[in-house]
Amino acid sequence: MTEHQAVKQTADAKMLDGARVAGEIKAEVRQGVDEFVQTYNSPPALAVVRVGDDAASLVYVRNKIRTSEELGFRSEHHALPASTSEAELLDLVSQLNGRDDVDGILVQLPLPSGIDEKKVIESIDPAKDVDGFHPLNIGRLVAGQSEAAPCTPAGIIELLKRSNIEMRGAHACVVGRSHIVGRPMAQLLLQHDATVTICHSRTIDLASITRQAHILVVAIGRAAFIRGEHIKPGAVVVDVGMNKLTDATMIDELFDDVEAARRHANFEKRGYTLIGDVHPAEAMKRAGWLTPVPGGVGLLTVAMLMRNTLHAARRRLTI
Repeated sequence: MTEHQAVKQTADAKMLDGARVAGEIKAEVRQGVDEFVQTYNSPPALAVVRVGDDAASLVYVRNKIRTSEELGFRSEHHALPASTSEAELLDLVSQLNGRDDVDGILVQLPLPSGIDEKKVIESIDPAKDVDGFHPLNIGRLVAGQSEAAPCTPAGIIELLKRSNIEMRGAHACVVGRSHIVGRPMAQLLLQHDATVTICHSRTIDLASITRQAHILVVAIGRAAFIRGEHIKPGAVVVDVGMNKLTDATMIDELFDDVEAARRHANFEKRGYTLIGDVHPAEAMKRAGWLTPVPGGVGLLTVAMLMRNTLHAARRRLTI
């Protein structure tokens, strides 16, 4: 931790550029895919499975498919109706597991009620689990042996590294203990020699703990929950949240005048604006570095998915 990361900044927080880092990762993946094709005469392949008509899932899947094709992957989109049974979904996963022309499998969450997400995740071949959610891959992550870490935490690590944020010796606090972000995030920070604290909904006096952190990662799904009082002056704040704000009267409280005007214009077109788990205006005045929402962590998640898929393809053909 450099000295200037632990003191109050005299100006507003600097933005951590997730778009730039995601672009760098995708360019590296694109080069890797080109080399893969030259070596094996076929591109790596990603199969994405979506069940039902959840609007957010549809957007996420379209983005993943579009990005994979832009980077030279072969992609498959298996769109199943909401009436699909658990047995039918498991049968499809089994078929994809057995196909030599599929390198990565992603089952988009959430799944409709009546389907056991845990059972579905565990049915994916760990070698093709590009989300990094399979228990075997989580175990490898804990052991420091993971080759397919969950995409969002892995993307955050890349963001910190490529932004010259020192993790070694820093006190890092992760707010949220989900298996998708919070817990693997803590493991990756620990592997980069940070001292890590995990906070959650049962943490007593949350602000007194988060204020100690040089690096604060927030992933709780509660809009603007983390306020200035939670942030150590000069801290690095990574906001993983992605929440729809449908009350336009809140925009002026959450943003400065320039950003508020832009958000109001966006709100008039869409009927909502996206905000994170961190109060943006208060964090800007308190933090040293901050990720924007949108345009921060979300872009990194897709980029890391592409990298995981390329690595899975390489491993499959070199074992």
